[in-house]
Amino acid sequence: MTVRIVTDSTCDLPAELIARHRIIVVPTYIHVGATSYLDGIEITREEFYTRLPTFVSHPTTSAPSVGAFLRAYEQAAEEGATGIVSLHPPEEFSSICQAARLAAAEMRGLPVIVLDARQLTLGMGLIVLAAAQMAEAGRTAAEIAAALPNFIRRVYVFGVLDTLEFVRRGGRLNRLQASLGALLQIKPVFTVYCGQLTLERVRTLSVALSRLVSLVEALGPLETLAVAHAHAADRADRLAELAGHLFPDGRPPLCVEVTPVLGVHFGPGAVGLVAVKK
Repeated sequence: MTVRIVTDSTCDLPAELIARHRIIVVPTYIHVGATSYLDGIEITREEFYTRLPTFVSHPTTSAPSVGAFLRAYEQAAEEGATGIVSLHPPEEFSSICQAARLAAAEMRGLPVIVLDARQLTLGMGLIVLAAAQMAEAGRTAAEIAAALPNFIRRVYVFGVLDTLEFVRRGGRLNRLQASLGALLQIKPVFTVYCGQLTLERVRTLSVALSRLVSLVEALGPLETLAVAHAHAADRADRLAELAGHLFPDGRPPLCVEVTPVLGVHFGPGAVGLVAVKK
């Protein structure tokens, strides 16, 4: 394999798949007060989610530096890559793509194609995985970049938040709106598709989980269906049971815990389904 795939830690792919497919992952930053952590390296997901409700100041996040991406691309070159495809979350939500593009512009002698994957969490992860499999099949960086848009158009993320509180802490809602949501037991159901986020509100968790299943059912035949959650393994199991008839192989191939970089905004208890249409 001469083409290498680079991504960032928001892809939520398990470490085993990252190692197997030789994917290079650049960690993003989580800031808690004056302390900064490299995602997946200096703070575990368990530790983050356990501590999240107790942090005095709400955590913030930031993109990897241009230098971090440049080092990742140079690592790929040193390991024999003849081309790189670098995949990252939507530019509407993050500045990660911008940092990757600035680094790519500094590379000499090795083509680097930076692509907006138009997805979040494991939705992006499945796109990264598809790119790595294309590279292993011998396709060039240009061929991979040309083929990915069709795959991206088949990827959907459907999720439900347990509370509006962490959205409020991140500055997206005022205290009154968040309090009303809690009072009415509103559960925000969201869809991420091709870089666009849409929201709807339902009244209870049970209705929300059923709504996620119905959204996936409406897609028709599936190539892949996986589960993602934010420190909510029991809820993820419950969702997997409700969606059991939809899994192409009878069970979820992946059930992952969402990176704290997204958990800052989702809050613990969020859960979702990641689908790839046939």
